[in-house]
Amino acid sequence: MFEAVAFYLFAFLTITMFYITVTTSQALYALSTLAAGMIFISAFFFILGADFLGAVQIIVYTGAVMALYAFGMMFFDTTREVKEKNGNKYIVVGLSAIAAVMVVAIFSAPIISTNMQAFYPMVEGAGNTQQVGMVLFTKYLIPFEVAAIMLLVAMVAGIVLAGKKMDLSLTLMNAEEIQAIEDEKNKKVLS
Repeated sequence: MFEAVAFYLFAFLTITMFYITVTTSQALYALSTLAAGMIFISAFFFILGADFLGAVQIIVYTGAVMALYAFGMMFFDTTREVKEKNGNKYIVVGLSAIAAVMVVAIFSAPIISTNMQAFYPMVEGAGNTQQVGMVLFTKYLIPFEVAAIMLLVAMVAGIVLAGKKMDLSLTLMNAEEIQAIEDEKNKKVLS
């Protein structure tokens, strides 16, 4: 009974936080509610007894990813209006169809997979953290290290690219100076 009440409570809170994230126009509110939603997702792991995954959810997603979002948000002028481009409608329909097929596959997998067995069954006497560690640092050691190197390269590239744009601050300029910069960019694009 406790698990069901906790599940529905955290499900409601998670959906509410992500709804606010999507619908708000304030970047700081969106960032805060996204972090809260990720913390509420970690509650599901704790309810299911996967303490390691719950802690990783808080540390990695809520801590590291949200710090990355906050760091990236500092480089963008959030006071400007965002002008969206309407893309190709066939791409939207195609991606929606793929998403619908994936949702059907996810919900039908437990029905179909009653006879499937794991290649690596659970080791007796080892907890959740030890099992994840054994698999991660034996079978998946090389992909783990490659992912770490790719993240390091992406972080350095992001810092380099953001450093090139640090010479101008749109928040300190008046409207005429911003318009002159945009006109200059449009001249470069058209020529």
